[in-house]
Amino acid sequence: MLMSLRKKNNQKGFTLIELLIVIAIIGILAAIAIPQFTKYRVRGYNATANSDIKNAYTAAQAYFSDNPDGTVNLAILTAYGYKQSTGVTLDIDNGTLSNLSMNAYHSAGDTTYSVDADGAITH
Repeated sequence: MLMSLRKKNNQKGFTLIELLIVIAIIGILAAIAIPQFTKYRVRGYNATANSDIKNAYTAAQAYFSDNPDGTVNLAILTAYGYKQSTGVTLDIDNGTLSNLSMNAYHSAGDTTYSVDADGAITH
């Protein structure tokens, strides 16, 4: 009988309270990390839309250097080097050199970026 009690005292492992504390700590860390992760993803999607509007403006300027009286559309921008990113929508409100106006947004982002004829990007 004494031998069986000694064996139980030598057993190794975690107590229930130790396991509950670890689970609580993991829960607290997850509650902090998950919203931050979501914010970082949205910032990444917004950065993609911002990059696309810059690239579209650059392609439009390349087109206007060859065709100053022309009007850009998505097909022309693509021919001049613009590659639309997945999830990004580019709207061309006015495709002329003097009144150029384009908007870009990502379907999972929360910001719409606009560029005017002078290249000023706003959001």
